[in-house]
Amino acid sequence: MNWLQGRTGWALLAVVALAFPYFAQNNYLISVATQAFIMAIAALGLNLITGYTGQFNLAHGAFMAVGAYTVGILTVDHHVPFWVAFVLAGVVTGVLGFFIGLLSLRLKGHYFSIFTLCVSYIMFLLIEKWESLTHGPVGIMGIPAPTGIGPLQFGTPLSQYYLVLAFLALGIWIMSRIVHSLLGRSFMAVRNSDDLAEALGIDLMRTKTLSFVLSVVYAGFAGALYAGQVRFLGPDLASEVVTFDLVMFTLVGGIGTLLGPLVGTFLVTWLTQSLQFLQDYRMVVFGPVLIALIIFLPDGIVGTWLKRRAQRADATKAAKARPSESAVADAGAREAPGNA
Repeated sequence: MNWLQGRTGWALLAVVALAFPYFAQNNYLISVATQAFIMAIAALGLNLITGYTGQFNLAHGAFMAVGAYTVGILTVDHHVPFWVAFVLAGVVTGVLGFFIGLLSLRLKGHYFSIFTLCVSYIMFLLIEKWESLTHGPVGIMGIPAPTGIGPLQFGTPLSQYYLVLAFLALGIWIMSRIVHSLLGRSFMAVRNSDDLAEALGIDLMRTKTLSFVLSVVYAGFAGALYAGQVRFLGPDLASEVVTFDLVMFTLVGGIGTLLGPLVGTFLVTWLTQSLQFLQDYRMVVFGPVLIALIIFLPDGIVGTWLKRRAQRADATKAAKARPSESAVADAGAREAPGNA
């Protein structure tokens, strides 16, 4: 299983993703995979604040809606070019996340989670009721697809698939750089213990706020891609259901791991699509499967695999150490006066 690690494993995943459209039976499957990539980008952001920093944010889906509505409002109502609106979606989401983070991150544990859940509901109400800005329950229709860049055009499901895949790859690379840097270790120190992090000289509020902002920027860009792919937005995008889906993706795959959100998103999406034939009864099957995964794999699929791999490595080291310890003991016994 060592071939799954490092660059070889990521390269294999990239090859599979690049080749998938050539094996897909229709554009519907390509569109489903594209939406899975978008949700994976948002799940990567949630994993940063929750898995690496230890702050359980229940407003993540609402920030995704903020990014999507920024693109929708700017392109449809103000005729702003898509890519300008796309960049502004990340900026707006980041600025909003900064101020909400300053307020919410003063709380700890479940108080923080409850506060962000309230923030999520407030955002949902604003999107639903502020009709002059968000079009209310009617939603925003006619959002343009991403405009072409030079010879590259993004008007077809296949081209949008590769566009979103490119952003996912970029998001994974940036996230890898973050979590393996000194900043990422600061995030993990905060997750492990606030007191220990402070003892190491880490500014708790600044570190938590930075993690929060980075995570919601991922959600904002995911929402912007969602708007350009679906071309229609409704208030339901800001509901708690979207956040709970993102939490489910992260938990199933493995919280606090770089690969976990991707595995969780793709696996849950595949299970959901595979059970479509059951129609209204598919949740009767899907629910117990999900519960079983959480019960028997509490660290998620990737987290459990990494833990078992670490345990095998420790056992191997211990086994290698035992012969040398026995040799030392035998040498000592031979040198003892009673053995002369």
